Amino acid sequence: MRLVQFLLRLEGVAIFAAATWAYFALIDGSWIAYAVLLLAPDLGMVGYLRDTRWGAVTYNLVHNEALPIALLVGGLVTGSPMLIGGALILGAHVGMDRGLGFGLKFPESFKHTHLGTF
Repeated sequence: MRLVQFLLRLEGVAIFAAATWAYFALIDGSWIAYAVLLLAPDLGMVGYLRDTRWGAVTYNLVHNEALPIALLVGGLVTGSPMLIGGALILGAHVGMDRGLGFGLKFPESFKHTHLGTF
């Protein structure tokens, strides 16, 4: 593994850890909700049932770092603990995926990601 890929994966682990800590320590989140919702973003792979182009689009819409940040800001502005919790769980999921080496997808292949090919 190259240094840049290692650093990107390490960054993902840090995001996963920080989002998980914040969910439980700062908003006293539910373990059940966390367990159920942590893998829910993988429903974004549904586009792969059509083809790899659609799959990459639907996957990347859910698995980017901008979406949980936007949800977190929205939750903080509105004071919505549910939105904040969802944002932290989504952020944890994205970090977990990055830590495991699953990056944003290119339309050529499910295995072709911004972190390399797995």
